[in-house]
Amino acid sequence: MTLPNIVSLVRLLAVPAVVWLVLKGHFAAGFWGFAAVALTDALDGILARTLKAHTALGAMLDPLADKALLVSLYVTLGALGLVPVWLPLLVVARDVLLIGGVVVSHLMWGPGGEIRPLFVSKLNTTLQAVLVGVVLAREGLALPLDGVVAVGTLAVGATTLVSGLWYVVRWVLELEREA
Repeated sequence: MTLPNIVSLVRLLAVPAVVWLVLKGHFAAGFWGFAAVALTDALDGILARTLKAHTALGAMLDPLADKALLVSLYVTLGALGLVPVWLPLLVVARDVLLIGGVVVSHLMWGPGGEIRPLFVSKLNTTLQAVLVGVVLAREGLALPLDGVVAVGTLAVGATTLVSGLWYVVRWVLELEREA
């Protein structure tokens, strides 16, 4: 196992601890735990490029750790009433849609197809992470960030919706081209 893969695996294994901290109301510790896990996301990418250690396992572990962290925290923040409940529902629905699309694509065209993330999807992931950090900072560090949370909630909702719809359109066009 390569060093970047170990970093990704540690990141994945840290998710339950960060969620537990937030559930127990230890928002400051949850914020710092989230920040540390988010920084290791950048670290594993830097290590993979620097060490030329790109692997199939890393290609699966990295996005899995990202999704596990963000989806778990959105569900947690929604359950605690720190973000509107529609937001984690939208985030989870989009990710289920993407996973379903990958499975259907795999079944229809076989393995090996490259899945290229859309720009709006990358923007969405970034905004999702920023909003989690801002909510945890507001709660744990007592920062006056209500306005930022409100704007961030709308931005995450909009980019989540656009990203999901854009993938659906792309898949429909691909189906029509294959037919």
